[in-house]
Amino acid sequence: MKLYQGMGPNSYRVRIFMAEKGISLPMVDVDFAKGEHKAPEFLAVNSLGQIPVLELDDGTVITESVAICRYLEETTREPQLFGHDAVSRAKVEMWNRRAELVILGTVGNVALHSDAFFAERLTQFPAFAETERAAVPQKWGWLDDELSDGRPFLAGDEFSIADITAGVTAWLCEVFGMEIPASAKKRPALARAGAFAAEF
Repeated sequence: MKLYQGMGPNSYRVRIFMAEKGISLPMVDVDFAKGEHKAPEFLAVNSLGQIPVLELDDGTVITESVAICRYLEETTREPQLFGHDAVSRAKVEMWNRRAELVILGTVGNVALHSDAFFAERLTQFPAFAETERAAVPQKWGWLDDELSDGRPFLAGDEFSIADITAGVTAWLCEVFGMEIPASAKKRPALARAGAFAAEF
């Protein structure tokens, strides 16, 4: 089993998840700057040319960071990062989706529509990037307000994939110079995953 990965939030999300689980896997680095994601041998693994990709021993390929994390959750049960019962699993799913759709999506739009790296992937609209950039502090403010009830992590009392998603998003904000309220950065949910992201 091996993980194709490289720089970027989705690979970081899987690597933080693995670190929390104590999982070690052989890594195949895919260098986007060198165009390795477009090489025929990599496109044979993932036709979309995206990372991360988990290739199992039998040749089965799993793409998409959360799908990879779900597989790792099922094969290495402890600690459980997707919840441990019906309610906690639903809350983790809810908060992971909220972190993705409300904050990561907004931050990602800034990068997609302003950074030259993505210029060949889509038609960029710089004005849209600036609109999204202006909305980022409000999005973080919303999350900070949600966490003001005293719970340490997004989905409750236990660290989960939702916190990893939020922490990686905070790292991405710093990379692209986007503002995060100081109070939000101090939340355990962001600080723990953010510390991992800084290492990666």
